[in-house]
Amino acid sequence: MSNLPQQYVIENVLQCKMRGRVAYQSYFPASVGINLIYVKPYDHPSGKGYQRPVDAKRCADFAYYLSKGEDALFTPILLNAAANWEFVCYDKQRPSYGRLLCKGRASLMDGQHRVGGIEKYVRETNSDINIPFLAFHSLDEDEEIKLFDTINTKAKGIGTSLSKFLRRDSDDISWIATEMMTRKDSPFNSIGSIIGKRTKGRHVTLQNLYRTLTYLMKNENISTLPKEEKIYMALTYYNALRDKFLFEWKDYKGYRITHIVSIDALSIAGSAVLSASLKENKKQVDLSAVMKYVNKLSVEWSSDGPLKYVKGLSGSKKLAEELKDQMMA
Repeated sequence: MSNLPQQYVIENVLQCKMRGRVAYQSYFPASVGINLIYVKPYDHPSGKGYQRPVDAKRCADFAYYLSKGEDALFTPILLNAAANWEFVCYDKQRPSYGRLLCKGRASLMDGQHRVGGIEKYVRETNSDINIPFLAFHSLDEDEEIKLFDTINTKAKGIGTSLSKFLRRDSDDISWIATEMMTRKDSPFNSIGSIIGKRTKGRHVTLQNLYRTLTYLMKNENISTLPKEEKIYMALTYYNALRDKFLFEWKDYKGYRITHIVSIDALSIAGSAVLSASLKENKKQVDLSAVMKYVNKLSVEWSSDGPLKYVKGLSGSKKLAEELKDQMMA
């Protein structure tokens, strides 16, 4: 699998050392580079394979990401040249800068879905794209497997809550959720966690709040409003709920009002309330009407009460119907 029909040259290569191992950094055009690498599947007859089957959806998602243009940046793929690539410097005065003479293929250790997405993008757009890489000069097969295992088991994703925070400047709901976590006049300021880690007293994550806000803003008349108007109405609605059930809001263990299942139910029901509270111009919400609807609520939120066994989205939807009937009566 590592044989090449002919030698290929990669220019503008930096040679470096990483923990005593020689490595190379550069790039190659996708139209050529795809033929310079190969994958060792987990069921390889040698017993030294490790790569899982390609997920077509992940490749398609990455190809779609690339279609966004110059802003679609991505990290280098990781290769093991297995001594098939020879480095030759351009100038002895700069011994770490030169070209690679590729006499065989390099093993792809990390970046299988990126490469699959790039292949799909190049094929569908009839274009080309440079693929950056970091290649070790030579790792033995056991070292290669160990590094692959480390990359795919020790590395930890940033989590959905932090992801929402990072997208706050390009996504209205992410911005609103972040604002409602950080603003002092928000009822979620004292019970929310931006980074997604629940601690004592902070049991609502940014991802939880993002999801519940999508329920609240689901009505088409609401979702098209400016984000400044949407956060104003959201703050009014949730503050009205907090003030209506102030004692219960502060006691997570004793009452279920700030449990996610209940917050989601209140948001689903709140979508109808906000829509009904729109002024005639359909561009602003009558905030006094929102508070009037909320004040109609009469709920036993006790953890040992009738809501004790309400769980999951189905439970939230069923509870939302009851809450909506009370507020809209």
